[in-house]
This record gives sequence, structure tokens and C-alpha cells, in this order.
Amino acid sequence: MSNTLQKILYVEDDESIAEIVKMSLEDIGDFEVLHCFSGITALKEVENFSPQLVLMDVMMPDMDGPETMLRMKAMPSVADIPIIFMTARAQVQEQKQYMDLGAIGVIVKPFDPITLCDRIRDMWAKD
Repeated sequence: MSNTLQKILYVEDDESIAEIVKMSLEDIGDFEVLHCFSGITALKEVENFSPQLVLMDVMMPDMDGPETMLRMKAMPSVADIPIIFMTARAQVQEQKQYMDLGAIGVIVKPFDPITLCDRIRDMWAKD
């Protein structure tokens, strides 16, 4: 794995949030980003895209973020890719639950698009 974070798989079902995050990641962070609108699509795309990090919403229809993460962790070729959750649920207990599942970090919505990339890089560096 490269020491410099460059490729992020971003999973978010809300189009307006996705647009802001993708713009922040690409324009401010200079990341290569593949956006998927669902966990199901992310599972289909993750191997071909080979991201260094997955940034994923918690609450999504059909398959939520934690379920998507567990399924990714069961795929040997992508099991070691770090995952950061984004959620509107700011309760410490819920954030701890996501970390206990294996996430390397949790970003609470609303977030600052200007500092988002720095926060992601900090979490990446600590992993």
C-alpha cells in the first residue's frame, strides 16, 4: 500500500451530500474518487477500482454501511482496505460501535467540506 492516499471509494445514497463530498475530495484533496450510490454497487466495484480507503455512509437503503463493511471484510482481496464511516448519528456509543466493527474513523454530518480531506488523511495516517 502506498504511503500517500490517492484512491477513495465513496459510498453515499444522498445525491446532494455526495456531490459536496465528491467535490471536496477531488478539488481540495486531489483524490481519485469512485462514487457508488449503494452498498450493493460498492461491493460490485471495489475489486476493480482497488481503492486505498473506503468512505461510507452508515444509513443507506437495502444494505447499510456496517453490513457493506462486513461483506467487504469477507472478501479476501479487499478485506484490509480501511473504512471510514460518515453519519448523522453523533452519539458516542454509536461511533464506538462502528469502530468496534473495524472502522478506522467516524466523521459526523454535518461536516466541513474544507477540512474533510485533512480529517480523512489524519485517520488514514493513524491506521
